[in-house]
Amino acid sequence: MAAGVYIHIPFCRSRCSYCDFATDIYRDSKVVARYVDALCRELRATGFGGRSHTPESNSPRVGPDDPALINTIYFGGGTPSLLSPTQVEQVLDAVRERFELSSDSEITMEMNPATVTPETLAAFRDLGVNRASFGVQTFNDRDLKLLARGHDANDARETFRMLREAGFANISFDLIAGLPGQTMTDWKVNLDEAIRMSPEHISLYLLEIHKDTPLAEQVRSGRRRPIDDELAAEMYEVMLEKLAEAGYKQYEISNFARPGSESRHNTKYWYLDPVFGFGVSAHSFDGQRRYANQRDTSKYVSMIEASETAEVEREDVDLASEYAFLGLRLEAGIDLAEYEHRFGYGLHERFGDALDELMHCGLTEISAGRLRLTRRGKLFSNEVFAVFV
Repeated sequence: MAAGVYIHIPFCRSRCSYCDFATDIYRDSKVVARYVDALCRELRATGFGGRSHTPESNSPRVGPDDPALINTIYFGGGTPSLLSPTQVEQVLDAVRERFELSSDSEITMEMNPATVTPETLAAFRDLGVNRASFGVQTFNDRDLKLLARGHDANDARETFRMLREAGFANISFDLIAGLPGQTMTDWKVNLDEAIRMSPEHISLYLLEIHKDTPLAEQVRSGRRRPIDDELAAEMYEVMLEKLAEAGYKQYEISNFARPGSESRHNTKYWYLDPVFGFGVSAHSFDGQRRYANQRDTSKYVSMIEASETAEVEREDVDLASEYAFLGLRLEAGIDLAEYEHRFGYGLHERFGDALDELMHCGLTEISAGRLRLTRRGKLFSNEVFAVFV
């Protein structure tokens, strides 16, 4: 089974008002260079990749003649497109030193509008980056200011044009619904423009207001008023209809793609495939355990420089539980026979009455031997997933 590699680049030009990710403002190129050096050092020293475990550490190890095969690399953040092509090359070289990279690998870079030039995009393509995850969020300039995105709608259109001219044939858009003050008309305009531009993949999210973010404070103080749940649900329904009409297939709750353009990297998370994470706040999963890195950037760098590891947490994973709620995120749902084969007991044996209640409420259904979310279940997915956690 091929694994994936996740690379976290925390730096941004500004911090979005809704963001609770591990990010830092790009202020000093020397700080960024030191971070990239630490990241490469962590990659070269990692023990991830093998299926055997040393008795002393109980952590995965692989010998020099037994590199793990990977077929996806994902640069997330933050804004990875703020790195120079030389820095991206440094990281990719470190990945190739430590892992065996499949010849047909999907290499994704998250990019924000107005952070790239035709020259840097061409250089990224030459380095093997073949998929762009493009943070549009909205084409409404008023809402972009609310989100403190640091770009306007024209920047998004221009960056998309540059991506196409640089040869990117696999582009994903991120859009957010449910922004404070957003109307249904606003949302339809966003969807229509995204469809007209015709990226290969679209990720659409309902806004979550996280504690301790600037947007949360704006809502708490009454300066911003969140939209009600009923309107958010209507926006989700409109999204499903418009994207289906435009030929996009929903393959996960928030993700839609032209046939063959599904995110191979993100799909690994939903199928519990191994993904090895590097960088500040990165998480890894080796098939049995989950590992987490230090969340503070300066502490991460210091830890790597001192001991070549920034791991601060590890936990065994309840695979039967996670396989259930992650599988339900997928449009294909859970193959009940495969679940029983994998874990030695049926899904109903594990979750019993709770599973019956979900079906009684019209949130899940069984068809052709698979348990899936209904259309209503997608609107209340967090409530469904809570049953399996």
